[in-house]
Amino acid sequence: MTILVQNIFCKTFISLTGIIVCTIIIFNVITNITPTATEQSYTERFISNETQVQPDIQPKSIEENEVPFCKDIASSQFVGRVLVLRSPSTINEMEHQFDWLQAGGHWHPPNCRAKQKLAVIVPFRNREIHLSVFLRHMHPFLRQQQLDYTIFVIEQQGDKPFNRGMLMNIGFEQAMSMDQFDCFIFHDVDLLPENNRNLYMCGSVPRHMSVAVDVLRYRLPYKNIFGGVTALTTQHFSLVNGFSNSFWGWGGEDDDIFNRLQAHKLDVTRYSSIIARYKMLRHQKAKPNPQRYNLLKEGKKNIQ
Repeated sequence: MTILVQNIFCKTFISLTGIIVCTIIIFNVITNITPTATEQSYTERFISNETQVQPDIQPKSIEENEVPFCKDIASSQFVGRVLVLRSPSTINEMEHQFDWLQAGGHWHPPNCRAKQKLAVIVPFRNREIHLSVFLRHMHPFLRQQQLDYTIFVIEQQGDKPFNRGMLMNIGFEQAMSMDQFDCFIFHDVDLLPENNRNLYMCGSVPRHMSVAVDVLRYRLPYKNIFGGVTALTTQHFSLVNGFSNSFWGWGGEDDDIFNRLQAHKLDVTRYSSIIARYKMLRHQKAKPNPQRYNLLKEGKKNIQ
């Protein structure tokens, strides 16, 4: 169960992330439901098992007198490494700097039409400074790529272990209740892209975007990783029934959705590590979920 609220923190960021969807998970309700029942109800609400993956996202045809589609970012002069500032800005500074933002943390190109409608889903809790740095970096980054985008920040409150997968499921539902988004990028708040050739768009297959992270020496930790920053079309997300709601605490939900993608014959693509580079903001490492390996095994059985 979820409830939308406007606490002090939400009101502060409303003009920048706008729907910043401050979402509360009602833990005392959820903990009385088994993970299977939670996922089943999630499935019944909006996912059809008959959903088919589209071969690619095709932009709608241009009708007479309509604005043209935006050019690819590669054809512009703004290509390559971008400056990554790790210091936060005040709300007043960002509101002045980003006066081009529309209500709800939304922007679209004024003189051309983006080929996709993008929702950036950010699971969040107790990282106010990181969120400030993230917004300061991401809004100009996404605007530079001429994207029609909205940033959704999904906040978990309370002292129960963090449930990243459930927050991203909530973000998907909330976003789709507001608009028909084509592409979803699920984005950790502590990761900042370094290169604007790293296009924030979806393709014909899911994409793992945070390939090379500075604290990992810009190396891929393991072949099947699908965490950090990932891109899925609406069809891909629905086909695999989103993320698992069962992973409370750090780790596991990203490996679980990789298993779901594999079970549905969906390959995962990556850009070169020269392009798909990220800086990570420093933070205290979360406590791992001790049950994550058992949950992964159980998840594999359920999707076979």
